[in-house]
Amino acid sequence: MHGGQGWDHAYKKAVEFVSGLTLLEKVNITTGTGWMQDLCVGATGGIPRLGFNGFCLQDSPLGIRFSDQNSAFPAGVNAAATWSKKLFKARGEAMGEEFRDKGVDVILGPVAGPLGRSPEGGRNWEGFAPDPVLTGVAMAETIKGIQGTGVIACAKHFIGNEQEHYRQQMSSNMDDATMHEMYMWPFADAVKAGVGSVMCSYNRLNDSYACENSYLLNHLLKNELDFQGFVMADRDAQDARRRQCPCGTRHDQAREQVFAVGTYSYWGGNLTAAVLNGTVPQWRGDDLAVRIMSAYYKVGRDKSRIPINFSSWTRNTTGYFHTLGGADIGVVNQHVNVQSDHKHVIREIGARSTVLLKNTKRALPLNNPKSVAVIGEDAHLNPAGINSCDDRGCDKGTLAMGWGSGTANFPYLIAPVDALRAQTATDRTTFVNISNNYDLNAIRAAAAGKSVALVFANADSGEDYITVDKNEGDRNNLTLWQNGDAVIAAAYKHHPNITAILWAGIPGQESGNAITDVLYGEINPSAKSVFTWGKEAKDWGVNILYNDSSKVPQMTFSEGNFIDYRHFDKAGIEPSYEFGFGLSYTTFEYSAIGVRKLQDDEYKPTTGKTNAAQTFGTVDKSPSANKMPKGFKAVKAYVYPYLDKTTGNSEGGNGDAPKGSQDGSKQRKLPAGGAPGGNSGLWDEMYEVSATITNTGKLDGTEVVQLYVSVAGPDDPPVVLRGFNDLAIPPRPHQGRPVQVDEEGYQ
Repeated sequence: MHGGQGWDHAYKKAVEFVSGLTLLEKVNITTGTGWMQDLCVGATGGIPRLGFNGFCLQDSPLGIRFSDQNSAFPAGVNAAATWSKKLFKARGEAMGEEFRDKGVDVILGPVAGPLGRSPEGGRNWEGFAPDPVLTGVAMAETIKGIQGTGVIACAKHFIGNEQEHYRQQMSSNMDDATMHEMYMWPFADAVKAGVGSVMCSYNRLNDSYACENSYLLNHLLKNELDFQGFVMADRDAQDARRRQCPCGTRHDQAREQVFAVGTYSYWGGNLTAAVLNGTVPQWRGDDLAVRIMSAYYKVGRDKSRIPINFSSWTRNTTGYFHTLGGADIGVVNQHVNVQSDHKHVIREIGARSTVLLKNTKRALPLNNPKSVAVIGEDAHLNPAGINSCDDRGCDKGTLAMGWGSGTANFPYLIAPVDALRAQTATDRTTFVNISNNYDLNAIRAAAAGKSVALVFANADSGEDYITVDKNEGDRNNLTLWQNGDAVIAAAYKHHPNITAILWAGIPGQESGNAITDVLYGEINPSAKSVFTWGKEAKDWGVNILYNDSSKVPQMTFSEGNFIDYRHFDKAGIEPSYEFGFGLSYTTFEYSAIGVRKLQDDEYKPTTGKTNAAQTFGTVDKSPSANKMPKGFKAVKAYVYPYLDKTTGNSEGGNGDAPKGSQDGSKQRKLPAGGAPGGNSGLWDEMYEVSATITNTGKLDGTEVVQLYVSVAGPDDPPVVLRGFNDLAIPPRPHQGRPVQVDEEGYQ
């Protein structure tokens, strides 16, 4: 680590801070205290001598998990569907403000892995899109928004975590081209944007655990991408401390006890011992501490930090500060309302992410229809309560987020039926609704004779630790749930006048209002699909590995970079709806398309060597300096940095360290490295594409201009996305903002 490219000031402050710490203090801020041992889902120790509290790390990518008085934002897939850099950043800013005001230091998001290799992937919705450019831009803008509020963002899961089945055992096998052109690409955008943290994933990559993979973490992330922040492992995504620490993993998402056991840690006192006996060089331990403190100073955390004011483990006002250890009762929840006016951006993103897939006979927007029937369980709230299912692990009522750790509690949830009931009351429209998807006779009766029949249906997915209707995170198929296919057949399939289809995704707490805004034309739809709609499951050409009895299941990404639209184009498969497709209530015409070359500068590979690894401060090797102080009141099963074996820190992790892991000498810089995000020449804008875009309709509208490039290599897709802009265009000619193609995108 060296600073540079916006990190200089932070790096210098971090070095100064870490130089004044003892070994125990360095270990304490780089070690997790244990699951449920502090108020946040992830926590490190602090430095009491300096009044420096430990770090709080908290899920999720769409809002504060395990909290109250917080917002539930649209999921990543919805944000992506807006294709709006402005909204990507606005969403990040709003989330950052909420996490900051709860006392959180690190948001465990945004998500670029899974990228979305398979449409059945359980956590695809947490990320953005199965395209590296769209995901990369969304990652960068989200990170800028989050970190601009003084909170550290964490780009995850690095890398190859593309399914939930066997995610902790399987090996994701890919070649170098696939790695660079698909799965690492958006992480390069994240690093260039200055992300403070990267989370490595559970899975193996080419048969080596991602969190112990020196090639992945040191060669690619820290050397080629010149990442200056810190790496954390996903919860319990560790196998051997002796391999992890030399690979540069900072901690196990601040949960260093073996998950669900709480009796030992690979870190804590074991890391202290490893530094003292030379197994882990001092420079490596110092590097861990400097990296986390650099991220801390990079985002201005020292200027915006407030004490944690909530508990992840109870909604009660009082409770344990150390829940697992059953210690220290007091006020743990101050019930601070951090929502501010964020409902407005949530509603806007919800509407701007609703994709109009079909609209024949100008069925939409609705204009004061005489009668409306709202049909389907998905239009209604879960009768048991909007937060009744742990981590949203059920599919009951309207769907506004998936399930798993990437969730948040709803402060409220506007169901479509309630928003539509309010709209029809204003319009004095006859209104009926049916929530039972299985009562087809009632559905037919409700739809009969109505001016408009609005049918709502969904399908859900999530994380592997929750199974919903026999779906273990990943979806078993691509059909609609809760008899939704039958509902649509009854109300739509044979009805000649129902001609519109909308994809609303999982839009968060303002779901019903956002959908109603689009249905009634308050918002002219501009969203574009962020995935391809095939006609049958085999069209996508990749599958989830559902059943494998081997110790290390193997998933080989033999398709290379041919996923989603790239595969459809290569195979000549006609989809139902294409990636990037979406209709508007107006129409647009392109003319005067031009291409201008911006520069002829020759790409210059990076040369030279890195600085040698440095140590900061000294290490007191005396036993008395590294043991638990006499009279210290230890919390049961809490992970401390002390050498004592009485603290629950029995020895763990016996794997061999990677070759060269103790070599702190100067290392050769990689040709593609040299700056955060990679060689700066890769980011040079090479071409500018411009066009005149005319709104040929009668309504104001927003057009998403998408630039696709044919690289024309024998192993390249026919076309790939390389840029986009969203433009608000009134009904008259408009000279659009140019779209640039950088050298990385062109090559």
